[in-house]
Amino acid sequence: MKSKKIFIVGAGEFAEIAYEYFTHDSEYEVVGFCVNRAYINEKVKFGLPVVPYEEIEKQFPAEKYMAFVGIPASDLNRLRTKFYNDLKNMGYEFATYISSRAFVWRNAEIGENTFIFEDNTIQPFVKIGNNCILWSGNHIGHRTVIQDNCFVTSHAVISGYCNIGSGSFIGVNATLNDNITVAENCLIGSGSLIVKNTEPEKIYVGNPARAVPGKSSFSAGI
Repeated sequence: MKSKKIFIVGAGEFAEIAYEYFTHDSEYEVVGFCVNRAYINEKVKFGLPVVPYEEIEKQFPAEKYMAFVGIPASDLNRLRTKFYNDLKNMGYEFATYISSRAFVWRNAEIGENTFIFEDNTIQPFVKIGNNCILWSGNHIGHRTVIQDNCFVTSHAVISGYCNIGSGSFIGVNATLNDNITVAENCLIGSGSLIVKNTEPEKIYVGNPARAVPGKSSFSAGI
């Protein structure tokens, strides 16, 4: 019998995936979904209610339910972060999911509202912040720190002693050498090799990666 009850913010693809993992590979019971009233297009999903976000405190009060914000990297993680901060201010606690098929060393630290898919390797002394998503198959090297509100896609190699700035997005098959600092709100393109520290709010692509001239990461359309 599952003792922890949660609701999922969102009703799109990632919210549906999160429902699957929480339901079949966690101690949490999903009791419903919530979406801003203007965006509700179905009242029931997987047999569970889809309620207006504006009524969340009434429908799923913080003293009885935990939250999970099931929103991907939309608007360079800012949409997920907005809901996370909003619910935090309402007094909610948050669920974190760590796949039973991920390798997580015993002293790794992982924050709240974070979702770690299968086949991630998380080595000793790693720290992963709040409100992060690590899709499947990444390597997170020893002593690396991933700050809050980040999204790491799939099969990225983040070597040891790296520091990933808050709000950053790491693309598929990206590689970061040891001791790299990725500044906040960076976008690292798929297949890019990062050999030097980055500057904030930049897009980096290539091998070795360089910043895209005249473009902000916020303009990338993620």
